[in-house]
Amino acid sequence: MPPTKELEKNHVTYMHTVSEAGRLLPSSSRWNAIALDFSLTPKSSASYESLPSQYPKSVDCNLVITDKKHFHIFIFVTVAIIFAIIAVALLVNFLPQKHNHQDSSINLKLAINQALTFYDAQKSGNYPKNSPVKYRGDSGLKDGNSEKTNLIGGYYDSGNNIKFTFTTAYTMTLLSWSAMEYQSKYADIDELDHVKDIIRWGTDYLLKAFIPPNGSNLTLYSQVGSTISTNNQQNDISCWQRPEDMSYARPVSVCDGSATDLAAEIVAALSASSMVFKEDKDYSGKLVQAAENIYEAVMNEDPKKQGTYTSVVACGNQARMLYNSSSYKDELAWGATWLFLATKETQYLANATEYFLSAKNDETNLDKQVFYWNNKLNAVAVLLAGIRYFQDPGFPYEDVLKLSSNSTHSLMCSYLFKKYMSRTPGGLIIPKPENGPLLQYAATASFLSKLYSDYIDHLKISGASCETDEFSVKMLRDFASSQVNYIVGQNPMKMSYLVGYGDKFPVHVHHRSASIPWDKRTYNCDDGKTWLNSRNPNPQVLLGAMVGGPDTNDNFIDQRSNQRFTEPTIASNAGLVAALVALQDLPNNSDGLKNSLWEWT
Repeated sequence: MPPTKELEKNHVTYMHTVSEAGRLLPSSSRWNAIALDFSLTPKSSASYESLPSQYPKSVDCNLVITDKKHFHIFIFVTVAIIFAIIAVALLVNFLPQKHNHQDSSINLKLAINQALTFYDAQKSGNYPKNSPVKYRGDSGLKDGNSEKTNLIGGYYDSGNNIKFTFTTAYTMTLLSWSAMEYQSKYADIDELDHVKDIIRWGTDYLLKAFIPPNGSNLTLYSQVGSTISTNNQQNDISCWQRPEDMSYARPVSVCDGSATDLAAEIVAALSASSMVFKEDKDYSGKLVQAAENIYEAVMNEDPKKQGTYTSVVACGNQARMLYNSSSYKDELAWGATWLFLATKETQYLANATEYFLSAKNDETNLDKQVFYWNNKLNAVAVLLAGIRYFQDPGFPYEDVLKLSSNSTHSLMCSYLFKKYMSRTPGGLIIPKPENGPLLQYAATASFLSKLYSDYIDHLKISGASCETDEFSVKMLRDFASSQVNYIVGQNPMKMSYLVGYGDKFPVHVHHRSASIPWDKRTYNCDDGKTWLNSRNPNPQVLLGAMVGGPDTNDNFIDQRSNQRFTEPTIASNAGLVAALVALQDLPNNSDGLKNSLWEWT
């Protein structure tokens, strides 16, 4: 027989499959595939007549109709049932679908607008005249002068006047992620331009926060402002002063390529935001090119020198008391994952899976169930699971991507079942036992759980399992709603921890701009102490700020000097924004979620 005939007879198509995706995809490789013989029908009856067939054969049963009346009734009923089934199917398909997963008493559109407005209040630099926040002005216009560079712009981190590059980059990454997953929702409530403006203000600053290597080492600027006083000089912590009135020195912390976590966090932010601005090809290209330049510099660094930025005195000693970084491998996985999503270059996926596996092996119980500025490993797992489900790269990544899916399922179970994670009496999760601000963890948990419910819902899967437990799409969405509901007022204190939302919210927020009157007068550091210690409510409402929140017993102290309870941060608010928009209803007349990251249409 000629070779071509032999190939036709034994033709085998190789496929590979992702069980969660519920589909088979063609594969060019036999090694990550299963062999399927699609020649289901015998080519020659003569050749196979002696073999017992595995396919059903027709059988002549010699049926006889003895009662035509009953037969006609049977035919009529059968046809009626068929038409009824078709009618129901059509109704289900064409009637408007409701996606009201959130308590109808929660005004998510208003909450999203307010939570975004908080970032307008945190802007540094030449303050925009069209800002909705009217008690802010130009500030920090000499930032960077001490290092003969321009570091004007960016965001003040919290209630103080310091700018941290690490948390700014994390914030921009998370906001960009939410904008890619839920762009149609942002657009439907007229907040897409708002969130893009906030992201661009941050990425414009991040582009200033590094000098790419040009025959020398990578240079990164990790911080503007000081947390440590020298010779009792005033600084951003000791002085309670509006940023517009700052007159004390604002030193710049400088790092090199050994600040692996900081560099990788910037890579993540620039990569993620490049997709948000993909319609602006010049700016998007500038962002992704900068990300690749930084990433290349990090990869060229001696592995023995790689580490956390806060472990180096000149680079992160000033940040250590507020944002001590405990690892860098999660940032490497985070940055490489976003760079892959932005460029589709498989070398970055290879790096992402390698670092994810390494970080999982080094994971400690301390941060195992959280996603926040110091640990992105759980967020990386969700993203890699998305890559597995919706891009399905197959060999040689499948084993690690399957691990990411399993890790995500374990994370979801930790949110849902109290045996894995304790809660306050009012239902707020407590993923970290120490007495720190809890709401930041609840917000990101709400976002990830709602997001993952959308992933598996898009796959037409009703739920999943982890070890001995099972969960459904509804369980994930109910949990996500419960944490946001708690934050905006459904808690034992009957207090909305989103400032300005509802009838009762914190009025002594730990925040310099909000607590000092905006009356065209200049207040020095000593004047500011009067406002810090005042028992009067803040003269300005810091609209949309999520404060630190209650303790593990649901108790809250509305006291300006107690920043554990009353201080907001840009990083924490990013988690809340993401959770709120994830829970927002789909646009009217929508037939399903449109997703820019995975290109669902």
